[in-house]
Formats: sequence, structure tokens, C-alpha cells
Amino acid sequence: MEPQTIIARRIARELTAGMLVNLGIGIPTLVANYVPAGLQVFFQSENGLIGTGAPPEEGMAHPTLTDAGGRPVTALPGASTFDSAMSFGLIRGGHLDLTVLGGLQVDQTGLLANWMIPGKMVPGMGGAMDLVTGAKRVIVAMQHTAKGASKIVQKCTLPITSTRPVDLVVTELAVIAFKDGRATLRETGPGVSVAQVAAATQAELVIPSRVPEMAL
Repeated sequence: MEPQTIIARRIARELTAGMLVNLGIGIPTLVANYVPAGLQVFFQSENGLIGTGAPPEEGMAHPTLTDAGGRPVTALPGASTFDSAMSFGLIRGGHLDLTVLGGLQVDQTGLLANWMIPGKMVPGMGGAMDLVTGAKRVIVAMQHTAKGASKIVQKCTLPITSTRPVDLVVTELAVIAFKDGRATLRETGPGVSVAQVAAATQAELVIPSRVPEMAL
């Protein structure tokens, strides 16, 4: 199974009925593909849409119906559109139950860096700062390493997105929570040992006596 699929499938298990959920660009968008059958959640795009559906069939894209990254989406029956001011009012007002964001680094206290790549031209952080600060729960979806280097670090070397720690990091190797400000291994990836997770993690990990394998 591809790493991105493992991550998205595991995060989908965190969804509960009636949630208002924001999915960031990249791996987070895949979470919508694995919502359990019969479970209704409402996906919000910060450019002003609640009720985001799957990408349209070829030739059916509408130029004004896009996600926050500008890619075509569909709107489900009952969807609601509004301006960016209303959208960010929902985010900043604490009305989002969950946001799922990509990450460049997460440190061992749960602080996220996800908006700047040194030497690269990037448009800015988008809604990341507002989402991490305003959502009731924050999950980071990212691969565990990049070019052999751990993305779960003792201290972020990139600019911090928010001073609020995230709640959970899901990678293809592990599920890590940040209880009491400490990176704590909750689950290992399919076929992955605790030793493999520890070897791929720069941060200091709290490792319980029993660590289950993630269910997908």
C-alpha cells in the first residue's frame, strides 16, 4: 500500500458523524476518499464552500467551483457557498471540529512547521496559521521522512505555523500524539516495528509498553 494511502485511510478513522472538517492540500485531500460507508461529515474549503464533493468528471468542471488550492471540485446536495470573510470567521471562531494539514516538520512538543521551504518560491502559508489556531482538533498528515531525514524532530528549524501544538501526527510508519507536551507513540504502521519507528524519528519518543499496529 502506498504511504499516502496508509496515512489517509488511518486519518479517516478519526472522523465521526456530523463533523465539520477542513482538508489541506496534498495528502489531506485523500482522506475524503476513505470516509467510512454511511458516515456523514461536512468538508469545508477555506475559499468558501461547505459540502465539498469529489473531483468532477472530465469536462464537467466549473471554473468557480474549486478547492482552496484551485483544483476543480463538486458540491454535494445541500452544499453552502459564502465569501472568504465568512469562511475564516468559521475557522477563527472555533467552529471547525477538525483540520487535517500537511507538514514539513513537527517537533517533539507538537509544534508544526508547514508553510515554508528554504530557497523555494511559495505563495505563503494560506490558511494554515488560522486553521491550526482555530480548529478544535488538528491532525498532521505527512510522510515520516524526507530524503532520509526525519520530519519529526527535536526542534523545528523552519518557521513555526502556530504556537498551538497539534493533536496527532499520522505517517506511514506511526501515529504519534502529544500528551502532556511529549511525543508519544500510539500506533505503528502496517508491518512496522517500534524499533523502526524509533530509528526514523529524531524527536525523543515516549514509547508505551504496548504499541498496537494501526487499523486500516
